[in-house]
Amino acid sequence: MQDLLCTTTSNIEGRKISRYLGVVSGHAILGMNAVRDMFANVRDMTGGHVKSYEKELVKARDVATDMMENYAKAMGANAVIGIDMDFETMGKENGILMVVVSGTAIIYQ
Repeated sequence: MQDLLCTTTSNIEGRKISRYLGVVSGHAILGMNAVRDMFANVRDMTGGHVKSYEKELVKARDVATDMMENYAKAMGANAVIGIDMDFETMGKENGILMVVVSGTAIIYQ
């Protein structure tokens, strides 16, 4: 099977969509470490980057994207279009990071 094409656009320029297979999504929910939170607050006050959060955000995005892609491949798709990523914090004092990635699985020619 060829690689899965993933795009935020609603079409693929120069290609014809032959079948819409349906919405696919993936999600990741990660807890944030309390010690890391404490150091992040200090860095926030001094104006530096919060690298620990950046790493967690990238990790969560990658997990959610991989999950969405696997669902699309299982449906027989060769692309996912209209991809949207949502990031949310939840839980007591926003200690949980949730990432949802969704799009439409298609077959294009």
